[in-house]
Amino acid sequence: MKLTVVGGGSTYTPELIDGFARLRDTLPVEELVLVDPAAERLELVGGLARRIFARQGHPGRITTTRDLDAGVDGADAVLLQLRVGGQAARQQDETWPLECGCVGQETTGAGGLAKALRTVPVVLDIAERVRRTNPDAWIIDFTNPVGIVTRALLQAGHKAVGLCNVAIGFQRKFARLLGVSPADVHLDHVGLNHLTWETGVRLGGPEGEDVLSKLLSEHGEAIAADLRLPRPVLERLGVVPSYYLRYFYAHDEVVRELGTKPSRAAEVAAMEAELLRMYGDPALDEKPELLAKRGGAFYSEAAVDLAAGLLGGGGSPYQVVNTLNRGTLPFLPDDAVIEVQAAVGPKGPTPLPVPTVDPLFAGLMANVTAYEDLALTAALHGGRERVFKALLAHPLVGQYAYAEGLTDRLIAHNREHLAWA
Repeated sequence: MKLTVVGGGSTYTPELIDGFARLRDTLPVEELVLVDPAAERLELVGGLARRIFARQGHPGRITTTRDLDAGVDGADAVLLQLRVGGQAARQQDETWPLECGCVGQETTGAGGLAKALRTVPVVLDIAERVRRTNPDAWIIDFTNPVGIVTRALLQAGHKAVGLCNVAIGFQRKFARLLGVSPADVHLDHVGLNHLTWETGVRLGGPEGEDVLSKLLSEHGEAIAADLRLPRPVLERLGVVPSYYLRYFYAHDEVVRELGTKPSRAAEVAAMEAELLRMYGDPALDEKPELLAKRGGAFYSEAAVDLAAGLLGGGGSPYQVVNTLNRGTLPFLPDDAVIEVQAAVGPKGPTPLPVPTVDPLFAGLMANVTAYEDLALTAALHGGRERVFKALLAHPLVGQYAYAEGLTDRLIAHNREHLAWA
């Protein structure tokens, strides 16, 4: 089995490598190729990756290359984890929206749209090259904004599934609070990427006992603290929202906070510099503890499960993925990309039935789905007017004066990445 990681020079990659090494019985990788245009980073990450495999006795071969076509040739699955523009672009995404009084964040709102505009054309080019080289390969997208990027891939006819680590993070957290194995926790997880709610927490599988009310009753304070939302809000909602919902439920509060502290991008950039320094230590043969603060917790377990399911090697029977709606949520178009539990096999994911969704959540999902449709159109065809309409449709913007100012700033900060600007 050959897997290729595009964006293999990312500081995330040792997390992924650690999972491949530990879970080799679930996903027996024979060859792992790390592809990245940044030669220096690739050398550091590749060296640590080989040492992690060697320490854990993994027999697989790890190679590195800057040549995308060579890297994806013969791959059974290609994982995408790239950041067009790097941390510098992220820094901009998180700052210029604040000038208009809107949330500055890299995956939602105006910053998320900027990232989508930069990313979709690049990912589609990569996917076309994968299809020319190996049309049977699965593409697993971890590149944000996952929902929009995955929709672009599927709309272009690629064998693609989107992946996010939010659900597996909740699964692990709830298992710890309940004192059970993560495998015993099944989430009733519904929404769009980075716009999801846990509407049930079941023990043993999709038909198991729902213990969500017990969790909220006994551990509501801890859960609320992690989400940085008041506990009464969770009790009134009766669900556990993802932490990205704070941008919607406490928008003005978040904007004030973001204006008074260094950006997350600045923190991550400093962390990445230290991680790369550590990766260069020839004595380091395991992922460092600092990596846990970088983000992407449990990404490796989720990626191994998904790849194993798609390639017929096993994995968890049900997994939270980003895939086409196709009637799963009747209030959304069939071609919308939703994030739900699905049965995953070699033919791809099949979403499990979802109970009726509360209008409080369904309405916001419909609104953001409309925005994502406009965002994808802007990413594919360009044009100031398309960018403006996407911003006006986003519930974190929604006013024409804001949308005008944000459009000008988005284009000004991203000209080098926008062929049409």
